[in-house]
Amino acid sequence: MNSTAVQKISNYLSLIKFSHTVFALPFAFIGFAIAIYKDHYHFEYRLLFLMLLCMFFARSAAMAFNRFIDRKFDALNPRTANREIPAGVIRPKNALIFVLLSSLLFIATTFFINKLCFYLSPIALFLVLFYSYTKRFTALCHIVLGVSLSLAPLGAYLAVTSEFNLLPILFSLLVLTWVSGFDIIYALKDEFFDRSQNLHSIPALLGTQRALFVSNLLHIGTAILVIYVGLAGQMGTLYWFGAVIYIAMLIYQHFLVRPNDLSKVNIAFINTNSIASICFALFTIASLMIQ
Repeated sequence: MNSTAVQKISNYLSLIKFSHTVFALPFAFIGFAIAIYKDHYHFEYRLLFLMLLCMFFARSAAMAFNRFIDRKFDALNPRTANREIPAGVIRPKNALIFVLLSSLLFIATTFFINKLCFYLSPIALFLVLFYSYTKRFTALCHIVLGVSLSLAPLGAYLAVTSEFNLLPILFSLLVLTWVSGFDIIYALKDEFFDRSQNLHSIPALLGTQRALFVSNLLHIGTAILVIYVGLAGQMGTLYWFGAVIYIAMLIYQHFLVRPNDLSKVNIAFINTNSIASICFALFTIASLMIQ
């Protein structure tokens, strides 16, 4: 592979923020593990591989679409002006082709998993793409993003079982409140820009202090769900070790970000949440394996 091809691949991985898969992917593994180790379905490497492909294609479609339709706003915002499309690294037409190709590959992959996943794939795809429009008309865009990422544990569970179950749904609710809360924190960086462009977000609507209060409430809800999941699912001791780390990271990110000091928003957004999701998933899966 020549250097030009490597650079193009690098550009598209940057476009879709591949490193941010550490948010939802660990919870997809949890959903998969619930099906195998708690509900005793047969483990198949084929299904695991197809599930990972679905995660990759869905995320690629969603992120590239977001960058495509927000390209004019990104060009105006000093924080995002160096992104691939406004910077001219990737042409808008090529980004749109990438979205369409990723979307088709996502639906095609679900066909080889099971009928339920295939039938539900257009709904899932609609949700992850629809998020990109929501900042244009509602401050609840953070909740929509949370819903999009919350599909990970439930979708992975459905890939194995073809049926719904309470425990993966509870994990999805946990992801919903967690993601919505930390996305509000991240949106603090664009509070004034969003107002200037008539874009909607909780920070733009309520201001920094009240937005952080809403984020706090959502993460309190996350902590409650973590505890409830452990009790309802009769999870083992290792799960609770992971739960302590996860909740500690939630608390820590709110100590990092203050209304009068947003300098550590990136640390709160990326570092703490990455550690939280990976550790929580590892301990949860280990707990499921030894039950």
